[in-house]
Amino acid sequence: MNIQGFQKLTLLDYPDHMACTVFTGGCNMRCPFCHNASLVLRPGENPAFFEEEIYAFLKKRQGILDGVAITGGEPLLQHGLEEFILRVREFGFAVKLDTNGSYPDRLAALIDKGLLDFVAMDIKNSRERYAETVGVANFDIAPIEQSVALLRASGVPFEFRTTVVRELHSAEDIEDMGVWLAGDHKHYLQGFIDSGDLIRGPLSGYDKNQMLDLLNVLKAYVPKAELRGVE
Repeated sequence: MNIQGFQKLTLLDYPDHMACTVFTGGCNMRCPFCHNASLVLRPGENPAFFEEEIYAFLKKRQGILDGVAITGGEPLLQHGLEEFILRVREFGFAVKLDTNGSYPDRLAALIDKGLLDFVAMDIKNSRERYAETVGVANFDIAPIEQSVALLRASGVPFEFRTTVVRELHSAEDIEDMGVWLAGDHKHYLQGFIDSGDLIRGPLSGYDKNQMLDLLNVLKAYVPKAELRGVE
């Protein structure tokens, strides 16, 4: 696998777990607000981590950490992902996968084999504005819709999450997204913060009161919706 980053401890990336985070390089999307732009645009620029380094670390953290979050980039692009997850689980760690939902067949294969304990799927925007928001002309949203349906039927704990950007998300977009995804699941609206490593800018976020207003729009369709990363 192309592992371009490794965080040894996180209390945020995997809900209710003390975990570490593995960052993979490469992505099929070009979201202008992506906070890991170097992993997307220049996946070979950072020093790579060898899988054996990760395994050696996990072996020493057995009984201390209890989870591994795999993010990116888009992890489902990685050859060897299944084998990596198998090794991680052999050490006794739960596995959380972050995905943009573009590869439902690969996601289904991991779920069918019981290899995922939690999935966080990014929902970029309403269906009408998806191509604009992911920075890919004529983007086919059908795989996204397939991944949504797959997660809902899978029995695997999951969440949807949307990073809200003033230039890309209006109240009408949030409502359209709510109509599309209405149901009894977790959906987090995340505040946009400029990491300084964006694909395209300048971009800006909403303030807390505005985010609360947008949350109320979504909660009309997704009652368990919450804010994340908003102060």
